[in-house]
Amino acid sequence: MVSSLCLSLMVTVLMFVQYSEAQRVFNVGDGTGWTTPQDSSTYQSWVSDKTFAVGDILHFDFQTQQHNLVEVPEESYTSCTSTNPIRTYTTGPVNVTLDTAGQHYYICSIGQHCIRGQRLAVNVSGSGLPPSTAVSPGANTTPQPPPPSSPAATFSPASVAFFLFLSSFIVVLFGHHA
Repeated sequence: MVSSLCLSLMVTVLMFVQYSEAQRVFNVGDGTGWTTPQDSSTYQSWVSDKTFAVGDILHFDFQTQQHNLVEVPEESYTSCTSTNPIRTYTTGPVNVTLDTAGQHYYICSIGQHCIRGQRLAVNVSGSGLPPSTAVSPGANTTPQPPPPSSPAATFSPASVAFFLFLSSFIVVLFGHHA
């Protein structure tokens, strides 16, 4: 019984550490937010020194009806068209959880916003340890915590891991006495 309890505790602690390190929230564009930039390389610069992993969250801060967010395939990103959208968000702000590894492409499909530089490409690694580098060159910033009203602030993989640990602990502890 003690060895089962120790094993459950060790596995859960390792899961908790991995999840807590893997999930980070990035405010896209930092203080600029998700808007039509003055410099068309703004988002390329922003993403250049960042690393992203499955479970991380991109926070796109934009005003509804002035901007939108469309996840698109690479061809649509390159040509700045919203043909074949993967996901479309019309109400801002938006938190997007990076749930798969690989390249992810985002544009604003309103007017000429994408052509003027309101687009973002990120490369997501398969795990939080170690994450891969971003796809474009640029500036140095750190991830920010989610806004207080954000679902990411109230529900995370770490809290799920803790719940699973607590549940397995109770089962192991009381399961042999039933």
